[in-house]
Parts: sequence; structure tokens; C-alpha cells
Amino acid sequence: MFTHKDIEYRSVFVVNCLEKRALRVVSGELLLEDTEAKKTLTKLPFQKILALFVIGNISITTPLIDKCSKFGIPLVVMKGNFRPVFFYSITAEANFLLRKKQYEYKKGNLQIPKILVENKIRNQIRLLEKTRIKQGLIQSAKEQCNKLLALLPEAPAYESVMGIEGKAANLFFSAYFEPFGWKARYPRVKTDPINATLDIGYTLLFNYVEAFARLFGFDPYMGVYHQLWFKRKSLICDLVEPFRCLIDQQVRKAFNLGQCKPADFNLIKNEYILKRERSSDYSKMFFDVLIEQKAEFFQYMQSYYRCFMQQRESDKYPRFNIQ
Repeated sequence: MFTHKDIEYRSVFVVNCLEKRALRVVSGELLLEDTEAKKTLTKLPFQKILALFVIGNISITTPLIDKCSKFGIPLVVMKGNFRPVFFYSITAEANFLLRKKQYEYKKGNLQIPKILVENKIRNQIRLLEKTRIKQGLIQSAKEQCNKLLALLPEAPAYESVMGIEGKAANLFFSAYFEPFGWKARYPRVKTDPINATLDIGYTLLFNYVEAFARLFGFDPYMGVYHQLWFKRKSLICDLVEPFRCLIDQQVRKAFNLGQCKPADFNLIKNEYILKRERSSDYSKMFFDVLIEQKAEFFQYMQSYYRCFMQQRESDKYPRFNIQ
């Protein structure tokens, strides 16, 4: 598993192969090439790579896998929507102790769920504060969300935690997206351009978080907060909560600046569907935000892994705080 020395001297590299790009191993280095211009764009020494994320369509060669094995580098290949389609890591696959602890986690233990919900609500309050509006719906939402936070530590049951999270989310969305005629949050229903755009961002975020969770050998289906359903990656549903604020902030900013607008969508059977010619622009908008935070994602996941393995107290678990 990763050590402090690894974190200090090695980096997570994200390689964009959505355009005409290719990876080759030459003289012990990883080369990223422009296949159209037939030139080398960058060289990456394997000794400096902590984890390698490749986004797009590439060919995985035997020399690349051999080098990743030799230097203990997890290799994750993702589609343009960040969905992992190939994952290779000898270290992660061997981490049976982690999965054993996941399966033994007691149902009804609210220690970690409360941490995740607290972190999420605090980031929502931070986003409301960043609007610099000190009256009206924004101010009211901040005050009520803070009251809900105060109730969270004493929440007696799973349903209580869910109720606090849901109330805070309703307050947050109603205030944060009020300028855009917000009505309600309808996941995956696409009732308006804001909801449709949030769904796009949350999907990319979900896939990105899954890739980082797999670096450490987590079973993505075994969560601690979201209930277990067939084919539902409950752990990833848990771990995206502190990071949703990144998508919320980007969506509000994009609609404010006119980078996203209702005209980018077609209304089909009462659902707003993004026009195909705008899909790459929307993907890039979220791509840039998430890639910028790659170190924070890795450090959060590493700290979560260590706390979970050592069964530490709640105050030791990581928090992601949006700036």
C-alpha cells in the first residue's frame, strides 16, 4: 500500500487521451504522443508515478502493464464520462483485510454516516456563504442548516440522519439556485436544465470517486451509509457526498456566466436532454474542476482508508473542505 514517501515523491497523473493520443513505453519512460502530429507531448518516469489515470480510448500494451507491476502503479482506464472500464493493481486486489472489515461493519453504526453528512452540510453552508448574500433565502438557509448540524451528533437512528441530510439539501438547493427559478431536486428526471446539468456533473463525480476508491482495494458495493441494493455501488454513493459541492458550485457559476443555458437542451417527453454538440463542452467543464482536485481526492481516500482499517474515532476521519 502507499507510504508517506510515495506521497512525497510521486504524483497522480491523469492523461487525456480523448483526442488523438497514444501511450508508449520507451527506455523505461512513459511517453504520451500526439498520433496526428507524430510528436512526443510529455515523458513520465515510472519512478515518479503514484497512480495513472487514462481517460479515453487507448491500447493497453504488455510493456505498460509490466512497468506498472514493477513500480506498483495502479492503472485506471476511464471513458470520457470518467466511468472506469479497466483497473489494474496487484496491491489493491490483494487487500482482503480491507474487504473483510467492510463486510464486518455493523449495520446501524452511525459513526461514519454522520461524518459524511456533516461534511456535506458544512460544504453546502460554505457555498451559501460564498454568494456573499446576507439576507433573504440565502441567509435563512444558512441559519437553518446550522441548526440541523447541531442536531446531527445526537441523531438516534439511520432515518434521523437521512432526514437531516434531506432537509439540509432542500434548504440549500432552494436558496443556492433561486436565481434560476429552482423548483426542486429531481435526480435523473431532468425536469429542467439545472437538474439535468447537476446529473451530468454528479455522474462524472461518481465515476471519478470510484476510480480512487479502487486504488485502495475497496469493494465499491459495500457501503456504510447508503443501503445495499443489487448492483448499487453503495460505498461510492457514500464517498461522493463531501465532494458534491464541487459540482454544485460549478453549475451555479456556469449558468451565471452563460456558459450553460436552457438553449443547450432539447425538451423531449418532458425531459431536458443536452444537445449532442454541447456534450463535450459540458464534460470539459466538470473535467477541469475534478482534475484540478486530484491530489485532494487521493489524500482524502488514503486518509479514509487508514481510518477505516484502524477503526479510528470519528474525529480522525478526513473532511473535504471546499475553499
